[in-house]
Amino acid sequence: MTLINGLPAHVLLVHLVVVLVPLTAVALVVAAISRRAARRMGVALPLLALVSLVSVPLTTSAGEWLERHVTDNALVERHAELGDGLLPWAAGLFLLASLVWWGSRATGPRADAAGAAIRSAVPIRVAAVVLSVAVAAGAVVDVYRIGDSGAKAAWHGGFSQTASHARDED
Repeated sequence: MTLINGLPAHVLLVHLVVVLVPLTAVALVVAAISRRAARRMGVALPLLALVSLVSVPLTTSAGEWLERHVTDNALVERHAELGDGLLPWAAGLFLLASLVWWGSRATGPRADAAGAAIRSAVPIRVAAVVLSVAVAAGAVVDVYRIGDSGAKAAWHGGFSQTASHARDED
């Protein structure tokens, strides 16, 4: 995908990543902490994570096309390097979202009645929470770093601190 309605696809697709990856990260952490929340989210959690995962290589591919069509620039190169690192985080979100969803199904109301099943699941749940928080934080920080570098690459030298023309103020 290179152009959408005459615009570089990357500048449009990036909004999917910027919204979906942090949203998936927050949903994952909430679901990992609360089995009730995980059951309420149901299959929507891994589906959201899957859409996030798929949006990353689409956006990266469109970004590589755009990189070949703009002037060589160290800021663009830095943005592209950072962008290449998001896929493992998105894959981690998907994997953990799938496991948390599956685990919430395996520890439904019938398992709640059996105290032994819950006690044996505590170390697994703690590990899921810790991993979910770590991967979610890494993904969100990476999205921030990539977005910041992309904004710098796009806007560096593209505007003036002073207005180029005066507006009539009423």
